[in-house]
Amino acid sequence: MKHLSAALIPALLFPAIAQAQSVFDLDEIVFSAEFGATTLQETGTSISVVTGEELAASGETRVVDYIARLPGVDVRARGPMGSLTSITIRGAGQNYVRVLVDGIDVSDVSGTQHAFDFGSLTTADISRIELLRGGQSAVYGSEAIGGVINITTRRAEEDGVQQFAAIEAGSYNSFRGSYGVAADIGALDYAFSLTRTQTDGFSAADENSGNSEADGFKSNRLSFSVGHDLADGGRVGVNGFVENARIEFDEQFPVSDGTPDEVSFNDSLGLRTFLELPTGAIDSTFAATYYEIDRDVRGSTGFGGSNNRYTGERIGLSYLGRTDLGPNANLRFGLDATRETFTQSGDFGPGAGENEVVGAFGELAWSPSSDIDIATTLRYDDHSQFGGLTSGRITASWRPNADWVIRSSAAQSYRAPSLYELYGPFGSNTLTPEESRSLDLGVERRFGADTFLRATAFYNETDNLIDFPFPYAQVPGTVRRRGVEVEFGTAITANWRVDGNYTVTTGENPTLTAGNAWNLEFPGNDVSVTLSGEITKRLSTTLSMQSVRNRPTLADYTVANASFTYAISDAVDAYLRIENLQDIEYQLSRGYGTSDRAFYLGLRSRF
Repeated sequence: MKHLSAALIPALLFPAIAQAQSVFDLDEIVFSAEFGATTLQETGTSISVVTGEELAASGETRVVDYIARLPGVDVRARGPMGSLTSITIRGAGQNYVRVLVDGIDVSDVSGTQHAFDFGSLTTADISRIELLRGGQSAVYGSEAIGGVINITTRRAEEDGVQQFAAIEAGSYNSFRGSYGVAADIGALDYAFSLTRTQTDGFSAADENSGNSEADGFKSNRLSFSVGHDLADGGRVGVNGFVENARIEFDEQFPVSDGTPDEVSFNDSLGLRTFLELPTGAIDSTFAATYYEIDRDVRGSTGFGGSNNRYTGERIGLSYLGRTDLGPNANLRFGLDATRETFTQSGDFGPGAGENEVVGAFGELAWSPSSDIDIATTLRYDDHSQFGGLTSGRITASWRPNADWVIRSSAAQSYRAPSLYELYGPFGSNTLTPEESRSLDLGVERRFGADTFLRATAFYNETDNLIDFPFPYAQVPGTVRRRGVEVEFGTAITANWRVDGNYTVTTGENPTLTAGNAWNLEFPGNDVSVTLSGEITKRLSTTLSMQSVRNRPTLADYTVANASFTYAISDAVDAYLRIENLQDIEYQLSRGYGTSDRAFYLGLRSRF
């Protein structure tokens, strides 16, 4: 019970995700698809799940480098590690993706849009990633038009105390070291991880355009969690993180490596505390969250930088109740309240703003038969700037037999303008929320225990798009994005398997201009294939290839990576990771460079 409860900590009020794993277990519990735990076969939501073991096998340093290979995901990075990095899901950009770490909303309150910068997030202490695709505002509120990413850090997985240590060094004078401990001792469990990352990097502005000044990165990150089981079956706990980073970057408009080097000093803090109480017929969870970020940007002489300081704060309170309505149905319901504040000072001039949102939600989960599950969710948010906002979602899963799963979902979602869009130097308080409708229809076929094939068709339309020619303004018309995701996996031999996916996405904007072309800047075709297996009993490898085609303003590319892991003992592994095997030149964001062929050697242990 404790282990399930501990897994629910980061998700109880901010549900989670799931993927095509090495062995795709349909009975695996997922936490973010609804306001409660469900399984992959019972949810109608399109989900990918990444485990800590899969991250370790890939050898990836940055989280974003792994999730870039998930269905429907595209990455926009402005240079090396630490550089501003965002993702799109099914063609919907960063401002349409809600990101949570251990139940804490980490979308940057001080940014031009409320979005998360993946540039500095490493895999060092990550135990699980769940990625939901499609409209999720009924569960998560604003921004969750394209999807949601829920990240869980390390937790105790067995009784007693386990320690973890890792060290890595490689190209661009890069170094990463981490230490962590996780313990389950009677009614108490705890975990913490400390990670140091640094690299000299390469020029963020593409070196092929004559830029030569390297852009380095340094960061320290501490994450922690403590939980205690109560005598009555309840549970209380707290989790959080602290991070500070020094990020060198290159300015925009035009993209170039300015002099002196542009630097951003970023500090962030996140906290969450919770109390779970089984109160008779109703199980209750109370939670409070806090997130703050401070970005001190210095040295830029171009339009994209200058000397400015941005601060943001988010405070949240929530209550979630759950009660059974019989053997085949349960009701989840609750309230949440959030206050966000933003300030800016510097060369761009002052800016400040605040909003408050109070929400009420309800979700009915019903299983009319053993092979059908339906979940209906409704949310009403009272926004201090815009008044009442309603969002809804219905999902369904049907298993006609043990080898087939048919999923569907329909959702109405919204994105409220960010504080910067409303109150920043180029803001406009006349903006209104963007509104979105989305549909999913998927089918999955199992061929024994080790082979599966899955296809999902999706459609999304968004009205009242907010455009960024200054001041910010609403764009007339409807932006549409549609496509198909195909996923597969099969065992080739007893020790080798191949997994992959292919996504085709198209879009249209009836009022497309040079100013708002960014909202359709995603690949039309994206293929990812991973081969994994054992070369010997101690030596294993993971080989991955991604091919991206038909981007509106960027060239096609195909890049391959490799990771080799050698088990020195049961507790110690050595690994070699090679990025960009072919040493090709390509861009993920217009004008910004990517890594040449690079080598990284590391050791990791568990004791």
